[in-house]
This record gives sequence, structure tokens and C-alpha cells, in this order.
Amino acid sequence: MTKRKDKRTRYKLLSLALPVLCVASAAVVIYFANLYPVQLDITYNSRNTLSAQSADLLKQLPGPLQIVAFATPQDPKSGDIRKIIRDFLAPYHRLKPNLRLQFIDPREQPKLAADADIRVNGEMVLSYGERNEHLTALNEQAFASALLRLARARDRLILYLDGHGERKLNGIANFDLGDFGKQLKIAGFRINSVNLSIAQEVPTNASFLVIANPQIDLLPIEMQKIIRYLEAGGNLLWFVDQEPLHGLQLLAEYLELLLTPGTVVDPLSAQYNAPPTLAVASTYDNKHAITEHFNLNTVFPFARQLNVADTGNWHITPLVEVAQRAWVETSDLNQNIRFDKNQDSAGPITVALAYERSASDKPQRVVVIGSGNFLANTYLGLLGNRDLGVNIVNWLADDDAFIMIQPRATIDTALDLSKVKLAIIAVSLLILLPLLFLGRALRLWWKKRKI
Repeated sequence: MTKRKDKRTRYKLLSLALPVLCVASAAVVIYFANLYPVQLDITYNSRNTLSAQSADLLKQLPGPLQIVAFATPQDPKSGDIRKIIRDFLAPYHRLKPNLRLQFIDPREQPKLAADADIRVNGEMVLSYGERNEHLTALNEQAFASALLRLARARDRLILYLDGHGERKLNGIANFDLGDFGKQLKIAGFRINSVNLSIAQEVPTNASFLVIANPQIDLLPIEMQKIIRYLEAGGNLLWFVDQEPLHGLQLLAEYLELLLTPGTVVDPLSAQYNAPPTLAVASTYDNKHAITEHFNLNTVFPFARQLNVADTGNWHITPLVEVAQRAWVETSDLNQNIRFDKNQDSAGPITVALAYERSASDKPQRVVVIGSGNFLANTYLGLLGNRDLGVNIVNWLADDDAFIMIQPRATIDTALDLSKVKLAIIAVSLLILLPLLFLGRALRLWWKKRKI
């Protein structure tokens, strides 16, 4: 009898000690969690964590970032739009404590909304220093682009040569560079054209000049203006196609560029169901700022090989090489294409070069790309072409701090379930599972009561 009473006493003490121990353990965990906050994102693609590129952009904005969101408390389509905005900005605020968020109801203060040129419910105005940016899309890439424009100390002007049938940075034709031009505007660049048959010189306020495959010959006086621009320390981006140089031979000589005939052929392109004239690049110079952290494949359609006669006037870096199995095809591309060791040059083949030197007491930069189609509207969206193009532009504009791969797109991982499946899950989690635990608890209680 005494033993039975001792057992009951022990069970009662254990029953009392267990909840006390649980509460004490929870208190200790909460204390240390507040003292040393740690977060772990286990979602697919880390969709709730900012990319390293976004984190680096925030570091470029050390001062306070003010965000004014013109949003009603409730939206007919989105619901609690203010909560959506707060949740979206939460990871940014964790990395940047001096980010300030303010809400204004555009219905209650229509004049403020009109003065700020607000067009949609939920539109945000980001302010940093004296610069402002509007944001209507709640995704990391759009927000990063807005931060990038705010971070630039001033607008950068990009000029492209015009008047000779060149690819245009605002053109809509397949061979034009208009889609890439839109990306540059999003990144905070201004774009304009220059016709050197009219302009006295290449304007010196441009970050760099783009020459993209003229279709008719430049006048000698135009070529002289380009050489004077380079001698004065101007930066240049030159796309070289298979067509004749149309008066740019002097520029090739100035850059010590050796252009051999033939088109780069790459058997690896068959993996992408593409023609062999689409050269795939996966090898980059890992010490140059443009490609140091770049690890995306890129494609160079109808590329030509770039060689240099390095005389020491420039520091020249081969930026991009196409695959080892590629070669320079010198015969007719309409015939059966195969490597001929007696005529063709075997890979690897350089298709992009970066030039550097000091001119007029400042660093000078030039990039030559052996494919005008590389950033054309037709091919811009392939693999990592756009990302590499943005890196090249930032380097030419002396914005090394902004050289980055664009923020990743959030992968859609939404799970669509039918009403029947949702009902089964709800009944299982809300009714069956609690009943199971309750039955288990009653059974344990009944066994203890018998002791």
C-alpha cells in the first residue's frame, strides 16, 4: 500500500514538474532568440531572402531611405495592401535599419497623391537624398532596379553612332538593340544618338560611345572624330560583325585588332536545338571586373574571332572564349559544315576583348565584341546575354560597384489544390489529428488512474 502511494506521489510530482519545465525551457529559448536572432529560409529558391546583389545595393545607400506608399487600407483586388507592402519591405528593413516607411491614403489626401503623380493604388515613392523613384511592382528585381537608379550619383549618358544604318539602342527591329536600351534606362542611363557627319565632335559628357555595325562607309572626317575622341580618353563599345568594316579599318588599327575571315561554328549549340552558328560561351576571364563573378552561359550568334597585335599601348584582356570544340569556318555556311584542319582555326576562340589604359590623366576603357547580334532584340533574352551586357556597360561607365548579375526572378512555387483536396487536408489537420492526440492523452490518463 505504501509503495502504491509513493508511485502516485512521484507521478503527481512529475505531472507538476513537466509543465513547469516546459514553460521554463520556452522562456530560456525566447530569451536567447531575442538576444541572438537567427533566421533560416528553407523555401525553394530562398524566395524569402534577399539576394546578395540586393544586399550589396543597400550598402551603396548608407544614408536614410524614405519610402512613401500611397495605399488605401483595403484594396478590392489585393486585400490588405498595406500589410503586403510591409511584408515585402521587411527583409530590406532588417538589412537597412534607417529605411523609413510611411503610408498615405490617396483617397483622404488626393492633392498629395496628385502632386506625387501617383497612378495606381499601392504605388511607392522611394527617396534618397534629392533623388526619387516610383515603384509599382512588388518584386525584388523591380525594387533592385529602383535602388540602382537611386544609388547612381548622376545620370549617365550613353551615345550610339547613327547615320550609317547602325543597330539602334532605341530600335524595334530584330537586329536593333532597343530591348537592351530599355534595360539601360531602367538602370538609370540616358540614351541618345550622335551623327558625326553633323556633330563637330563626339560629346565629352558621354560615359561611352557605342558603334554597332554600320552598313555604309563612314566619311574620313567622321573616323578622325572617333580617333580624337579615343585619344582624349573616351570609352568605347564596338560590335564587330562579319560585314565589311565600312570605313572603320583605322579604328581596328588604333585598337591593334586583327580580324580574320570566317564565322565561329560551335557543335555545342545542338544541345539548345540551335544552328551551329550560335556559339555558346562558358569560359570567362575570372580576374577581370566584368566577368570575375560571372558564371552564366552566353551565346554569340554569327561571331567572328578577335585577335590582337599587342604592342603595349593597351592592357588587353580576352574576356570571353567559346567552347573548345568550336572552330572558325571559312567556307560557305550554306554547304555541309565540318571542321577542316587545313583551312579552319580550332577553338578555343576569343569573341570579346577588354582594353584599358590611362589617357588624359584618367582611366580609359574599351570593349570589342565579335558579334553584333549578341545584344540584339532577337537574342537578348537567351541565357546570360543581358546580364553580361549590363556588366559591360557598368564597367565602361566606371560604375564598377554596380557590376552584378541581375537579381534572380522568384520561381513560382504556388500549389493549386481542388476544393475536395483542401477539405480533406482541413478535416485531417483540424479534426482527425486533434482527436488522435486527445484519444492518446485520455488513454494515458486512464492507465495512470489505475495505478
